[in-house]
Amino acid sequence: MINRLDIHVLLLNQNFVPITVCNARRAIIMVLAGKAEIIETTEFLIHSVTRSFTVPSIIRLVTFVRVPRRWRVQLSKQNILRRDRGICQYCGKMDVDMTIDHILPRSLGGQETWENLVCACSDCNNKKGNRTPLEAGMNLLKQPKKPNFISLLISHRITTDDTWGTYIKFG
Repeated sequence: MINRLDIHVLLLNQNFVPITVCNARRAIIMVLAGKAEIIETTEFLIHSVTRSFTVPSIIRLVTFVRVPRRWRVQLSKQNILRRDRGICQYCGKMDVDMTIDHILPRSLGGQETWENLVCACSDCNNKKGNRTPLEAGMNLLKQPKKPNFISLLISHRITTDDTWGTYIKFG
């Protein structure tokens, strides 16, 4: 059974720009303290001794908060796997051990960049070897690109509410 206070809530700045994701407990406290307002709700209720609360899905800060540009997403193996959702970018397999593949191999001048690294199953990585996908006769399912902070956060941490799509551009 799901703990209703652990439900994920999207936190928006006053200008409706996503800031982060928090749990319902933190969201309700922010609403009760007058720091945020509820934009969308879930179907769940939680009860205190004297009151009942609808669990929010999206809240918005009442005052604008200047957020430092921490939106830089660190390039790492885990973040590549999260960006590609654990799906081999050559054959589409998932739920198998994944590796990271350089589209343009390092021996041919390939760099460690978001645009040159993809998630690949061991079979495809071995098949491709030290060649480009074109030389190996393999096609990428999609061109890799650097993800934004919120889409990467959401893709690996949580399942989202359908109402979040209005506020988040999934990369």
